[in-house]
Amino acid sequence: MAKILVTGGAGFIGSNLVKALLEDNNEVRVLDNFSTGKRENILPFLNRIELVEGDIRSYHTVMLSLKDIDYVFHQAALPSVPRSINDPITTNDVNIVGTLNLLQCSKDMNIKRFIFASSSSIYGDNPIIPKVETLEPKPKSPYALTKLTGEYYSSIFYKIYGLKTISLRYFNVFGENQDPMSQYSAFIPKVFSSVKNKNFITIFGDGNQTRDFTYVSNVVHANILSLKASEEAFGEVFNVACGERISVNELVEYVSTITGYKIEKKYLPPRAGDVRDSMADIEKIKRIMKYDVLVRVKEGLKKSMEFYL
Repeated sequence: MAKILVTGGAGFIGSNLVKALLEDNNEVRVLDNFSTGKRENILPFLNRIELVEGDIRSYHTVMLSLKDIDYVFHQAALPSVPRSINDPITTNDVNIVGTLNLLQCSKDMNIKRFIFASSSSIYGDNPIIPKVETLEPKPKSPYALTKLTGEYYSSIFYKIYGLKTISLRYFNVFGENQDPMSQYSAFIPKVFSSVKNKNFITIFGDGNQTRDFTYVSNVVHANILSLKASEEAFGEVFNVACGERISVNELVEYVSTITGYKIEKKYLPPRAGDVRDSMADIEKIKRIMKYDVLVRVKEGLKKSMEFYL
């Protein structure tokens, strides 16, 4: 039985990961300050985890959280592009200083493996599709820059200190426990919120922009695989996605079809920091970690509908 720390374990992706780790009979500790995570996300298994309510910006808190831990899944972050544009300093403190605290403490406490949650936003508007991991990063927002910095730090901590790190670049993750109510909510929860409230959906741009929307169980699957990945994976970055894309307009129309509610679309100018098109090349993670797509986007939307509606 492994002892595992999940930072941001009360968040959207973190709580789904915690649930899977418990199902695999691991001992799980969650570190979260509930700034974006929600207590109700971990309520179903609160009596089966150890909860540390604290902030990754505190070196002391991080050090205490890592006591007797074997593996770290670092999911904690301020995860929004618009939020990072509004408040780049706090985004930097949480996403870079917090990550460095975790890496330094993990090195000092001989953590066996450190899995870092990164983002496809690091690619920016590099026009090449699909996005392969060797593409030149072109971050367009403070958030994307913080995630790229976290990748670099993770790689350096492996190359210099021997801490076994793996970075996973998530592509537009969606699914259960994703908050539809925040002003910084992702697009898909807002679409279902429009259905529930019989309201229009706001689309920034013409709606023809494309995304590799990735159901959360695929991301959890990639994290679990990272626990057993071979040495070839250490210090490396991997795309985590479906390897296919759908336009925002197509997605809204599909949700209209499966829910039976015709969603009205309201178009506004594109937002600063948003990328035009995104789709992952997933050959690297398939080859090295034997990853496979468990749930495709349309099946994931049907599962999400059950959660939101």
